[in-house]
Amino acid sequence: MKLSIIIPVYNERRNLLKLIEKVEKVPVEKEIIAVDDYSTDGSREILKDLENRIKVIYHSKNQGKGMAIRSGLKRVKGDLVIVQDADLEYNPQDYLKLLPPIIEGKAEVIYGSRFLGEPKNFFFLFYWGNRFLTLVTNLLYGSHLTDMETCYKLFKTRILKNLNLKAKGFEFEPEVTAKLLRHNIPIYEVPISYQGRRYSGGKKITWRDGFPALWTLIKNRFIPLKGKER
Repeated sequence: MKLSIIIPVYNERRNLLKLIEKVEKVPVEKEIIAVDDYSTDGSREILKDLENRIKVIYHSKNQGKGMAIRSGLKRVKGDLVIVQDADLEYNPQDYLKLLPPIIEGKAEVIYGSRFLGEPKNFFFLFYWGNRFLTLVTNLLYGSHLTDMETCYKLFKTRILKNLNLKAKGFEFEPEVTAKLLRHNIPIYEVPISYQGRRYSGGKKITWRDGFPALWTLIKNRFIPLKGKER
C-alpha cells in the first residue's frame, strides 16, 4: 500500500528541511505532499528547492491548517493518507506503528494516541485541553477514544475523501473525528511517541482554538450527515 503524507506548512523555516528528511527516511512506499499556507519566513523558498523530491502546493493567501489539508487531499494518489505537522512534535518513524493494523485489515482508520503507552512530554495547558476535548467527544458520540486531537490519524484514502470536510483551521481534528463516528466508522488507537514543544519551537495552536474545536464537536453531533460512509 502506498502512503500519502500531507504536510501543512506555515512559517516552518527552522524545522522544515529536518522534518522532510525524517519523513523521507521512513521505509515505506510513499508520496510527500507539502502545502505552504502562504508562509512569509522563507519556508516557500525551501520548498521550491525540494520540488524535485516532493509534491508542493502553494496557497496564494493564508487559509488555515484545515484548508491546507484539503488542498493536499486533492493531490493524493496513495491508498492511505496521514497528516504530518512540521513542528517536530511527532516522530515519522511512528508510521510503522500505525500501518500494521490497517494492513492486517483490523481497521480502516488508525489514531496514534499520545496518552497510551509510556508517559509523554506534555505542557500543562495542552494536556488538559486535549483531555477535555477527548472527554467531550466520548460523551457526545459514545466513543472510547484516548486522544481525539492527535495529529497522527491514518486513513484509507477513500474514507477521508468521502467525509465532505469543511474545516479551514485547527478544527480539522474534531470535524474528521465527529464525521467518522457519525458514520459508524471504527477508530483503532495505537500508542505513539510525542515531544511537546513550546511556541518558540514552532507550535501554532493556542488555548483559543479550543472554542471552535468544542463548537465543531457539538455542531457535527446534530447536523444532518453528508458524505459517504464507505
